[in-house]
Amino acid sequence: MCHTKPRCEKKFADLLTRERCGHSLPLITSERRYGARIRRFTKPLFTGYVFAQIAPERRSRLYQQELLVRFLPVTDEASFLVQLDAVKTLVASGLEASLHPLLKHGARVRVVSGPLKGVEGMVENPSSPKGVVISMDVLQQGILVAVPLADLRILSG
Repeated sequence: MCHTKPRCEKKFADLLTRERCGHSLPLITSERRYGARIRRFTKPLFTGYVFAQIAPERRSRLYQQELLVRFLPVTDEASFLVQLDAVKTLVASGLEASLHPLLKHGARVRVVSGPLKGVEGMVENPSSPKGVVISMDVLQQGILVAVPLADLRILSG
């Protein structure tokens, strides 16, 4: 797996094609509205990443182009390849897709936009996320508030 510099995924995929290295860059179609005009374009599903299997002796040449940040090792290659095939099938289907945070019960999150910006809480039900629970530890109470997933960021630790 290759971590690229920002907005360099397509250029790096082009380089891999020219170097005859097998790779995968899942692209999705997106659209932007500018007044009455609608502009459609393709963008990487996973920003900053191109999937490739490159022999160690060929890697130094790829670093010379200044598009690549680092190679990331994949520990469970068999599982990764199955998941990558699923992503390729999804992209080929033409269905609308977007990234979704992988939420777990009790995960700490921060609201990054909207009227609750800056508030921290925890995920109550990741299988049907209806929002986050904001704790009032002193009262041993929690408040469930509906927050769109796009407004949440998972906190590490």
